[in-house]
Amino acid sequence: MLMVAGFKSEGQTKIYGTLTDYKKKPLQGGSISIKDSYDGATTDSLGNFSFTTSETGDHLLETSLSGYNTFEKSINIVGKEIRINISIKELITELNAVTITAGSFEAGDKKKGTVLSDLDIVTTASANGDITGALKTLPGAQQVGESEGLFVRGGTATESKIFIDGNLVNNFFYSSLPGLATRGRFNPFLFKGTVFSAGGYSALYGQALSAALILESKDLPDKTEASLNFSVIGAGAGIQKLSKNKKSSWGVTYNYTNLALAFAAIKQKQDFYITPMYHQGDANFRIKTKNGGMIKYYGYLSWNRVGIKNPDIDSMNLKDAFNIENLNTYHNLSWRESIGNGWKLNTGLSFSTNKDNIINELQDANNTKQVFTLPAGYAYKNFNLQNKDRYAQAKIVFEKRMKGLNTLRFGVEHLYSNEKATYTLYDGSKYDNIVKDNLTAAFAETDFYITNDIAAKTGGRMEYSALMKKWNIAPRVSFAYKFKNNGQASFAYGIFYQNPETKYLPTTNQALGFAMATHYILQYQKQHNDRIFRTEIFYKKYNHLYKTNTDNFGRLLASDNSGFGYAQGVEIFWRDKKTFKNLDYWVSYSYLDTKRNYLNFPFEMTPNFAAKHTASLVVKKFVLPWKMGFNASYNFATGRPYYNLQYNSTQNKYTLADAGTTINYNNLSFSLNYLPHLGDTKRKSFLVWVVSLSNVLGQKQIYTFQYATFNSNKVAVTPPAKRFLYIGCFLSFGIDRTQDAINNNL
Repeated sequence: MLMVAGFKSEGQTKIYGTLTDYKKKPLQGGSISIKDSYDGATTDSLGNFSFTTSETGDHLLETSLSGYNTFEKSINIVGKEIRINISIKELITELNAVTITAGSFEAGDKKKGTVLSDLDIVTTASANGDITGALKTLPGAQQVGESEGLFVRGGTATESKIFIDGNLVNNFFYSSLPGLATRGRFNPFLFKGTVFSAGGYSALYGQALSAALILESKDLPDKTEASLNFSVIGAGAGIQKLSKNKKSSWGVTYNYTNLALAFAAIKQKQDFYITPMYHQGDANFRIKTKNGGMIKYYGYLSWNRVGIKNPDIDSMNLKDAFNIENLNTYHNLSWRESIGNGWKLNTGLSFSTNKDNIINELQDANNTKQVFTLPAGYAYKNFNLQNKDRYAQAKIVFEKRMKGLNTLRFGVEHLYSNEKATYTLYDGSKYDNIVKDNLTAAFAETDFYITNDIAAKTGGRMEYSALMKKWNIAPRVSFAYKFKNNGQASFAYGIFYQNPETKYLPTTNQALGFAMATHYILQYQKQHNDRIFRTEIFYKKYNHLYKTNTDNFGRLLASDNSGFGYAQGVEIFWRDKKTFKNLDYWVSYSYLDTKRNYLNFPFEMTPNFAAKHTASLVVKKFVLPWKMGFNASYNFATGRPYYNLQYNSTQNKYTLADAGTTINYNNLSFSLNYLPHLGDTKRKSFLVWVVSLSNVLGQKQIYTFQYATFNSNKVAVTPPAKRFLYIGCFLSFGIDRTQDAINNNL
């Protein structure tokens, strides 16, 4: 027996070494063994391993450790000790990998960094159920109340573009009214994913100098459900029908809005001689394909009319009567599909129309139209304007999933626009302004993961405008690094281009080119335990902005691309859903320093839509025993600059006749939600009563000032009413959303 043991000892070979990651950090618990044998060992806390084997000849040494790639190495066992040091690479997974978030707030069922969900939007007190209203509580967005749209980091509203399922939405907001901001057309509950990028957004999107709001519509509903809502301003109903095999669905909704009752109770500054009235309907269908893909269609139609009268700023006893009738349609068809071997296809088609019929009259106290030829230009206050716009888009994106999370995307898109404006002047004369463009773009980007802690996104976009007969090439790149404390840092750089606004384009062809902005963004973000902190530093350089001249009708028309500017600042965001039971709150702050020389600016100035400091506090508390949710928000912004620019014919340019800064903006809003059937487990329905009040304290708000043309009058542009009260009821049949409401602090 001893002889046998001695023989075996002499026939064994020692194999030892260390196991580390690519950063040379020792790895504990790794399994090292000879493949297809029982010989092996496990690494200790220093990454060391050692074992003996009686095997001889060529073999495979196998290494495995949870969270890391497997490793195999050929060895030749000839009886001599074998020392081998092994380095293995961390396995890159969606659960552990860093996410590139510089410039972007993301929310949705597939996003790790959820910031604002659909319920967050409708329960933000100051948002009034509007998507962009809720986004204004996030850093980067300005509190502009006299005009619709998103004003982001020193950019105009037209510099922010909105996309649904990858396709551009050209008329996301209702048509403008003088001095009044209109709301978005679309219901927040249409969307399951929201990405608000205040800069540095993906190469898949273009034609936006400042920001992109990217919305992803919902797929199949969980169950068949019907909904009903009624309030002091209107009523609506809808149905979403899920097929028996749960592979397709269809739905329709209709909403009617009339503000007559609300305006009767709350006096408005303007004389709404035509009460705002809206008819809105939409339809959709969803089809799940055999390979797990999804075909989605969404169609929308709305008609509305409103008329307002304001005292004419140039006279003592006349008034301006403005009314607008709008008809808007939007169609979006998208298809996403897995096409095998790691390839995915995303394609979309969209078509939309928008028609505005605007009539403006100068009237006396008896509401009779007045036409004066003196002073010169006064008669032009009487006009009719018809806008007829058509837009279409086709887009196709291919995506290839490579090793790990590495991904390649590329594609093309074509955008068609046809915008026609017909002006009818006081004397019956007419002229048309027609602008057509075919914009073709190609783009590509790749997500590249070096480790779970280091990732990069690089790409570029190329566009050609048939209108301007010019090309542009826009590189974009971003990086992210994850720290061990759940924090991460991201950096983004990109160049962005945009066509001139149609209203500034002359009827004759001019040598105009793309406006350009270059973004630099540095971000730190930490998310843990239902808390999120993020801060960003950004710098944006504007080049080739449009300068304007005045035509014979007083319109500003683009003349060249000699404009320029910059925007820079710091932003902070904190959200906490953990510290206080059943309470969710977030705080945001933005510092903005921006100036630009564009349009008719005589020199580089801060735009009148930009406030240096903005801040928001949003608080949501659900009291379960009372079946009630309490929501409050406080929005603050320092005063914005205002200017009176007057044309100097002698100098052939605009000069600054007056300037100042408005008072600070303050707005405390409050909303109350009551779920009367909370706790009734037998019900298959959802009911909530909503009461909201904006500007609870009645604080004075001045957005800007309007200047007279023919005298020295100056009038403050303010909200139509100090406060607005909303009372409504929402019912959903067939599915109980109560628990979702509680979980989201409704």
